[in-house]
Amino acid sequence: MFNTKEKKERRLGVKLFLKPNRCLSPKCVSVRRPTRPGVHGKARRRVLSEFGQQLHEKQKFQFSYGLKENQMKKIFIEAVKNPEVTGDMIVSLLERRLDNVVFRLGFTPSRSVARQAVSHGNILVNGKKVKSSSYRTKVGDVITVRNKAKDSLVFKDMPETIKKLEHPVWLEVNPETGEGKVVSSPKDYEMPFDVNLVVDYYSKVVK
Repeated sequence: MFNTKEKKERRLGVKLFLKPNRCLSPKCVSVRRPTRPGVHGKARRRVLSEFGQQLHEKQKFQFSYGLKENQMKKIFIEAVKNPEVTGDMIVSLLERRLDNVVFRLGFTPSRSVARQAVSHGNILVNGKKVKSSSYRTKVGDVITVRNKAKDSLVFKDMPETIKKLEHPVWLEVNPETGEGKVVSSPKDYEMPFDVNLVVDYYSKVVK
């Protein structure tokens, strides 16, 4: 059976950390099989056109955050309508998603695991269960793991992970209580991909 997550990384030729623990080890697919998937995978990568570069960058964002195409498109449309810089707004909207915040706080090892935790009702926002991964967090929101879920396999390493992790400046987390809080809008984030190419891509395809 093909591993679709690893195929995405091989196709784009970049680590997306869709499987974080594996991606940090020698078992990482980018180390073991750096070529593209398919029978022509070993052939030299073609030089991408300008549109091809924009498409690839869009896919990096899309796969990293685990979104469908229509979700990415909606985020772009919303960002364009905002008076802020479109690229910055896209990143801000992506970062404020509940599944991303759960991941950034160190509650889960990846966004995909965070989405699963949210959909299973294991994440509380201000003490209330939220099952929508796309829920947009706001300043002042307190994020916690449901007490009954804290002893599960998913969260067993959470306390140690929180202590070791360097959290974004717009988030705070108490390693003792496991309580996370959104203290400001996303800022000072380091983005490994070029969001301006994403803006250029959707500027062409969204009418």
